[in-house]
Amino acid sequence: MKTFDEALDYLLSKAIPTAKTEQVPIHQALGRTLAQDITSTLNVPPHHNSMMDGYAVRSTEVVAAKDFAVSQRIAAGSVGEPLMVSTVARIFTGAPMPEGADAVVMQEEAVEKEGVVTFSVESVTKKQNVRHIGEDIAVGDVILAKGHKLRPQDLGLITSIGLGKVSVYKPLVIATFTTGDELVEPGEKADAGKIYNANRYVLAGLVPQLGFELIDLGRVPDCLDATIDVLEQAATVADVVITTGGVSVGDEDHIKPAVDSIGHLDMWKVKMKPGKPIAFGEVAGKPFIGLPGNPVSAFATFNLFARPFLLAMQGQHHCMIEPIWLKAGFDWTKVGFRRDFVRARLENREQETRVTLYPNQGSGVLTSTVWADGLAVIPEDTMIAKGDLVAYYPFNDMR
Repeated sequence: MKTFDEALDYLLSKAIPTAKTEQVPIHQALGRTLAQDITSTLNVPPHHNSMMDGYAVRSTEVVAAKDFAVSQRIAAGSVGEPLMVSTVARIFTGAPMPEGADAVVMQEEAVEKEGVVTFSVESVTKKQNVRHIGEDIAVGDVILAKGHKLRPQDLGLITSIGLGKVSVYKPLVIATFTTGDELVEPGEKADAGKIYNANRYVLAGLVPQLGFELIDLGRVPDCLDATIDVLEQAATVADVVITTGGVSVGDEDHIKPAVDSIGHLDMWKVKMKPGKPIAFGEVAGKPFIGLPGNPVSAFATFNLFARPFLLAMQGQHHCMIEPIWLKAGFDWTKVGFRRDFVRARLENREQETRVTLYPNQGSGVLTSTVWADGLAVIPEDTMIAKGDLVAYYPFNDMR
């Protein structure tokens, strides 16, 4: 049985980034992963320009109580004439500086009357209130690197250098199915011994939320032949196959023998809670991840294992979540040999933020994942007392 860290390192070592790329327009690039560096061929700003509304001046000419003729008016989007000696130019935010001017006096420090302006400042310094050419981006700068997941601000940055399209990795295709004769679909009658198929819909949300294409192959009966058939189908249509349930060692758990018949399992069981029976291997040449059947275990192991593995395959460089270290608002006295990932949320207590636990940490209590804002970590062989620092992973960072 691998430790959590060993298992995660092993999975990431097996994540081979996709080679499939495509060009997409900027308005369709949000959330996509760059397949190549973006290098600027422009300076931003492309010219010296005014940081604010005011007057473009020669800094050496500004002295106390001196009047200046306003020789021209320069709005954003227009280009002025060279500045005549002993004159100033009325200028507006973003407008190019006229040749000869090297500073801007803000309009709040000026009084203009009948084309003549007087400043309330005694002097100005060179470059005052001026944005300089290439100050933000210079020609040749790599503004975003290959493997970066694009955010709204990134789209603005790309647009600022004039690019209309970018090269991104094609989204991974993930095939999923759930196993268990006890499962029924929502809207159907749940007879005695039956439960509703919550895991199917948790996966149906988790996979697209990360930007991947989902192929949902539904529920598979507890039958070895049927499990083999759907695994082969999944490997044909997808880049990665993910299942929930059937990875334990019961008579009706068919995932392990089915995978062994058309591929191999390289990892099975991890020293963690919830989620010990998580499997990783290969079916028909495609990566395979077998999540546990308990709903909380499936949810936790997807976020802690499948998520970083899939993001690494998508070509993203930053696929790991960094925890926040906060004070515990609870005591944990039960020492275990496995690492616990407990459902928790943040609450303000005694004028500081503390981590609070859901009272029932059972792996079948899906309510805990709705109540919680994240997962707190209880290390192996460790007790926690109120006020101790604990690692906390917010669910928002798992999107």
